[in-house]
Amino acid sequence: MRYGYPLDTAELAGLAHDCAKCYSTQEMAQRCEKHGIPVTEAERQAPEVLHAKLGAVLARERYGIQDPDILSAIACHTTGKPDMGLLDKILFTADYIEARRDKADNLAQMRRLAFVDLDEAVYQILKGTLQYLESRGGCIDPATRETFAWYCRRRAQNTGGNGQNPPAET
Repeated sequence: MRYGYPLDTAELAGLAHDCAKCYSTQEMAQRCEKHGIPVTEAERQAPEVLHAKLGAVLARERYGIQDPDILSAIACHTTGKPDMGLLDKILFTADYIEARRDKADNLAQMRRLAFVDLDEAVYQILKGTLQYLESRGGCIDPATRETFAWYCRRRAQNTGGNGQNPPAET
């Protein structure tokens, strides 16, 4: 609602985005293979992210969802992707800030930021996720790093390259 995106489309994406999460990581890998979904080495090391790619296929094949924006948002809601569309960013952010989450140190800040500046929220979520995974020695999907690099470049372009937010217009 905040960003003027059609509510029924965003709601359907939100309802369907975790439709493959019910499978074990082994089942997800097997189902990806069955559906011809390529599984990267990083996804083999951290298979919990596979539910996004598999979920997009299941949403299309099992639930008849054909909207490419919804399928894209489902497919990238765990790692993001460079140059995300509006629904991609909404679902990516909503997945991070949803009410049942309580682990991230900056969750309250991200919940506020999501309603003020969606691109900045995506940037900060990616930054925090990478910092968290690096501190834990966890496997980091290259798609997350690529997405963060893209948002870093975009942020630098929008701020004149100094990394600071531009002044608010008066």
